[in-house]
Amino acid sequence: MALGLKCFRVVHPAFHNYLAALTRPVSEVTLKTVSERQHDHRQYIGFSAAPVRHFATKKAKAKGKGQSQARVNINTALVEDIINLDEVDEEMKSVTEVLKDNFNKTLNIRTSPGSLDHIAVLTADGKLALNQISQISMKSPQLILVNMASFPECTAAAIKAIRESGMNLNPEVEGTLIRVPIPKVTREHREMLVKLAKQHTNKAKDSLRKVRTNAMNKLKKSKDKTSEDTIRLIEKQISQMADDTVAELDRHLAVKTKELLG
Repeated sequence: MALGLKCFRVVHPAFHNYLAALTRPVSEVTLKTVSERQHDHRQYIGFSAAPVRHFATKKAKAKGKGQSQARVNINTALVEDIINLDEVDEEMKSVTEVLKDNFNKTLNIRTSPGSLDHIAVLTADGKLALNQISQISMKSPQLILVNMASFPECTAAAIKAIRESGMNLNPEVEGTLIRVPIPKVTREHREMLVKLAKQHTNKAKDSLRKVRTNAMNKLKKSKDKTSEDTIRLIEKQISQMADDTVAELDRHLAVKTKELLG
């Protein structure tokens, strides 16, 4: 009997591995029988039953996220028969300039006569700047006077425009003279101006989206006579220009916010 067991161990050298595999959970290991000619016996080998998936670590994901995508730099002269990218670029830049102009004219801690100059007033002849139909002066550090004697019929419209200018102004009228008290510089006033700055920025982004959409629509008209690869490159260039402009708008908002909050 002892001799038989000894011979059994010699004939089956993988028997212990087989028993060890059987003791593992079924979900972890499955057994596969491999026939081999060596020593004329069957060998049992353990294989993982569940497929192995390799996931990116948080560190690897963070590293990939920080990498910037390849930028496109198309020679505008080579595609000018398809779309005028220089013109698109100028339209996007003009959106930024309008935002900067609005910031400088309407969002200041200290209200000055010049900040009222370009308030748009709706008149019978269309929208006109307030300084075109009135005389604006500073009576004291706390009071601005708007004299509507030259266009008395526009007084009501001017008052409405000043109130809706977003500058937190509450004008008072005496005949054709509009008195505009300057609000005190409080924390609430500063935060209100920051809120208005964000509104101006969002409107600028809306204008930018229209510029981008119009450019893409022009590009679609050339799809029949231009290769798909060229169209994709131009689309990427336009999107890249729009993204750069958004970043510029956000940068100006950050600077203005810091200025207003002090």
